[in-house]
Amino acid sequence: MDYFTVEIAGRAVASFRSRNHEEATHFFEAEDFRDDLTILESEGKPLWDRKATLSLRKATAEEASEVEHAYEFDDDPERTIDDEFVVFLVPVEDLTDEGEDTEG
Repeated sequence: MDYFTVEIAGRAVASFRSRNHEEATHFFEAEDFRDDLTILESEGKPLWDRKATLSLRKATAEEASEVEHAYEFDDDPERTIDDEFVVFLVPVEDLTDEGEDTEG
């Protein structure tokens, strides 16, 4: 598995693991994922306004460690290594979840 990080306007906001760069790119370019970035907020603003530069890169060792740490403590017994598992590197709030805070 490789680890990848999504940056918005040069700011690392989320990391995830994928089998290879091709699969990571497919996930990164998926409309559902991009829609999520417009719904989630950080510090009272949407993570992505659909205008700021969105980019994908290899994760740093620290970012990869964040993904591994979160995966270890995931409480979903049905989740497998093949499931999408995104860890947000910034505090996020999902407005569709009645304002509950979520941290990666």
